[in-house]
Amino acid sequence: MKNLVIVGGGYGGMKVLSKLLPNQLPDNRSITLIDRNPYHCLKTEYYALAAGTVSDTTIRVPFPEHEQVESVYGNVKGIDLSNKQVHVEGQSNVHYDDLIIGLGCEDKYHGVPGAKEYTCSIQSIEKSRETYQQLNCLPAGAKVCIIGAGLSGVELASELRESRADLNIDLFDRGSRILSAFPKKLSSYVQRWFDDHQVNIVSNSNITKIEPNLVYNHDNPIHADVIVWTAGIQPNEIVRTLPVEIDEQGRVVLTKYHHLPEDEHVYVLGDCASLPHAPSAQLAEAQAEQIVTILMKKWNNEPLPNELPKFKLKGILGSLGKKHGFGLVGEQPLMGRVPRLLKSGVLWMYKYHNG
Repeated sequence: MKNLVIVGGGYGGMKVLSKLLPNQLPDNRSITLIDRNPYHCLKTEYYALAAGTVSDTTIRVPFPEHEQVESVYGNVKGIDLSNKQVHVEGQSNVHYDDLIIGLGCEDKYHGVPGAKEYTCSIQSIEKSRETYQQLNCLPAGAKVCIIGAGLSGVELASELRESRADLNIDLFDRGSRILSAFPKKLSSYVQRWFDDHQVNIVSNSNITKIEPNLVYNHDNPIHADVIVWTAGIQPNEIVRTLPVEIDEQGRVVLTKYHHLPEDEHVYVLGDCASLPHAPSAQLAEAQAEQIVTILMKKWNNEPLPNELPKFKLKGILGSLGKKHGFGLVGEQPLMGRVPRLLKSGVLWMYKYHNG
């Protein structure tokens, strides 16, 4: 029996499973899913876990069960492309005939001294739990500095404000206006929300160094009781060190069929793949659907299409606490309660459909 190994049970890995199970997986194929957790984690909600407004169990979804699927839980230590094996810490090597790598991303510190050592993170469920402990054990009036005002930083800052009205929160933004990639009307709305809720936006910031309880902005020290880093991501280190071609962001360069140019049996998915779009859960799912289409045609000895359709991404939704939000659907900016309700609905559908 031929074995498809899926390394990483994130959004892309879950989409592969949902497309193949329960009825599309051929009888002569098996699947081995490798993940460090025995459940899928809703990474888009880690900010709420860290802020303390949702419980751990609300952002977990069970992996599907099937007689042709085996799950291996543990930390991946390496991938041997020559011998077609995945090394899992403390366990036997896992052999593959086809491999999908979806190990996700980790924080990128841009060479800032002390950033890795002295900041908290929301890039994994384990680190989000640790950040929750740090933030919610603070005394009244403590200072929290959030480095990076992209979507993750904005959502964390707003959710933390609702969770802890007593804290002083600084959100550091490299740009002159928050969410500068969005229309000005939308970024102005988010700025007003933060002004109304006493979250301090530090614009045009340049973090030059981090020390214990100190953030250096343009080399000027600012005291912080907790520092959270949300200022960039990069592919998992295991992917960045594979003997393959990578782009400037450390993502793996692929063919139009999403596999390595030198190995048609190795596919790379999501945050680890070099694609002409910003990484997102939505993009990982769209790519996963195409990978399943390609696998099914190969397994059935059918010709591959000359071209794959362009990804149809629906837009971006972000939250400002539990009652307000923002988004961009097509070219249309959304603000207020509607995008927040839409995001809650998308999350509910995802969780209970996949679960």
